[in-house]
Amino acid sequence: MLAIIDYGMGNLGSILNMLKKVGARATITSDPAVIDSASKIILPGVGHFAAGIKSLKERGLVDPLRRNVLETKKPTLGICLGAQLLTEFSEEGNVEGLGFIKAKTLRFQLDDATLKVPHMGWNLIAPQKSSPLLEGLSSQSRFYFVHSYFLKAESPSDVLTKTHYGFDFASALEHQNIFAAQFHPEKSHKFGMRLMKNFADLRLN
Repeated sequence: MLAIIDYGMGNLGSILNMLKKVGARATITSDPAVIDSASKIILPGVGHFAAGIKSLKERGLVDPLRRNVLETKKPTLGICLGAQLLTEFSEEGNVEGLGFIKAKTLRFQLDDATLKVPHMGWNLIAPQKSSPLLEGLSSQSRFYFVHSYFLKAESPSDVLTKTHYGFDFASALEHQNIFAAQFHPEKSHKFGMRLMKNFADLRLN
């Protein structure tokens, strides 16, 4: 059973529906006991970073997430704001994140005046290393993005994919059992469906 974390900010229904389409069992929850019993965790999110952290704290979800992600080391996928919340710090509100992965969330500063912020729409991902999460996906795989902030990993080895928007930025990270996708696989049709199935089927040593 996959636990989709409900902290009041995210496309929960869309994620649940896509997981059902790929044959995965999943539930939307904010119950620590359900999170503890889950095999994998998805942390979704849409909105403001500071509000996201505040909501996680108010709902008592930080400790259950830390226990399951860092101690039990369950496969965990952060999506969009959920991916950013896994980082150590965000310029959006200038607040600390969960710190589960050594990375920061920075605002786009683009020299090209023709490029708008937020980065919105379909874009390609370029795999930077082999990963079971990307099985069956190539550099021609297109995903849907909506974001004004991007992930910057401390270690290049944690960068799973890059995407070009004014410059090459990390559009997905992978560190041990933790995956962070800046794009929205639940809105990305066949490519997103493949990535979600890969995550649902994931087996880590």
